[in-house]
Amino acid sequence: MARRRSDAAAVRTPAAIAPAEIVAELLHLDPDLRTETYYSEQALFYNPRGAAPLGVIFAAIKDHDGPNDQASRLSRPGVFRLSFQLAPAEFAARFGAVPARPPRGAVVALDSDSAALNRLTPHPVYAWMRWVQILSPTPQEFDALRPLLEESLALVRAKWRRKQAA
Repeated sequence: MARRRSDAAAVRTPAAIAPAEIVAELLHLDPDLRTETYYSEQALFYNPRGAAPLGVIFAAIKDHDGPNDQASRLSRPGVFRLSFQLAPAEFAARFGAVPARPPRGAVVALDSDSAALNRLTPHPVYAWMRWVQILSPTPQEFDALRPLLEESLALVRAKWRRKQAA
């Protein structure tokens, strides 16, 4: 039987870090982070002392397609998405201008492959808020994201402080 190109590519893809390992690593960044199931995703929220019902979302892991979120093809075996927000300058440096918000239930118009594995790309639904994704990252790619994740957490902490001051 002939092997399709996508099957051959999947065979050569390095092993991804486990989602549970990613969550554990992210929780070690700050004792005020906690996990919650949020819109059927495993989300990490910054919520010092549990002062808010949820807090401010920092990152999320999703392992399945949703009705309005199929561009990443998360229904493929073993594929999951880690998503988080970038700072404005970082998003612009990597991807250019922030795309327009899509109509309700639609995806953002992007020039990148939202289904690419192990590569940081704009989030197909939330890129308009500077959110990015990486599908099934390898341990090496996840380690390379640490500075971006730490910068994202700094943004979340600042948002928390602004909300508390309001």
